[in-house]
Amino acid sequence: MSWRDHGELFVRHRKNPILTVDDWPYRANSVFNPAAAIVDGKTLLLVRVEDHRGFSHLTVARSENGIDGWEIDSKPTFMPDPVNYPEEIYGIEDPRITYIDEMGKWAIVYTAFSDSGPLPALAFTEDFRNFERAGPIMPPDNKDAAVFPVRFNGKWAMIHRPAPNFHSLKANIWLSFSKDLKEWGGHEVLMFAREGGWWDAYKIGLSPQPIRVPDGWLIMYHGVRQTSPKISYRLGLALLDLEDPRKVLHRSEGYVFGPIEPYERSGDVNDVVFPCGWVVVDGELRIYYGGADTSVSTARAKLDDILEYIRGCPEEQGSE
Repeated sequence: MSWRDHGELFVRHRKNPILTVDDWPYRANSVFNPAAAIVDGKTLLLVRVEDHRGFSHLTVARSENGIDGWEIDSKPTFMPDPVNYPEEIYGIEDPRITYIDEMGKWAIVYTAFSDSGPLPALAFTEDFRNFERAGPIMPPDNKDAAVFPVRFNGKWAMIHRPAPNFHSLKANIWLSFSKDLKEWGGHEVLMFAREGGWWDAYKIGLSPQPIRVPDGWLIMYHGVRQTSPKISYRLGLALLDLEDPRKVLHRSEGYVFGPIEPYERSGDVNDVVFPCGWVVVDGELRIYYGGADTSVSTARAKLDDILEYIRGCPEEQGSE
């Protein structure tokens, strides 16, 4: 097997972190793991905000340039509703947002947390002010979910990550299908966590939502290798077939982004870069990520460079 170290593909912005709890208009412990989209010409982040109890909710921040000048909602935008949705009793976390043109709505898949563990839940919005909950769409333990913006052979598709209860077992990325975005089936593993010394050998999970590129669906995923007491979250890329997302065309061998800077290495959870959103602006792919579960940062790369890189990566290998 030949292998070449490409190094990190994304360049951090010099103003990182671009959002911290000091920027927040109300009291909170930390802000991190934002979903991202371009809405009405502005960059919109749906940010996970953790309060001083340790429970999370979601708040919108908007910016003209996606870097600074953020307009942050003065109060939580999307709060847990444990009375009507008991699976949210301990908070809602880590959203991914996808615009579904067929519906004229944004689909928000987020993690609901309760005594039963984490599970993916779905809500819809047209304006990021009013929300329509669809409720849980997978049982626990499961998270890191996002839907595709189009149907495949008449069915919607969703990437998600069931989490085994036994720490000795790997956590893999799965794909499921639905006719109505409510009942899901056709479950199958999309990508396996690798074995042995690989950077993504312990568990993997989707990071931002899939985005369509000319020859497929580009996804970014996080990987964790547990070979010592220290755990580090790093990021890789994969390209799925345009017509059949069950087919992994290419998968990066080395990680393309990992915790290096102090704001990524030290915080509520050390050594974590965790993006839940990315956008394409003027040919530039921008990721928005949580650093050490404490703040929000951004990094960028030319989309053409990313596509050239992933097309040069081998097909899925070293998986089982």
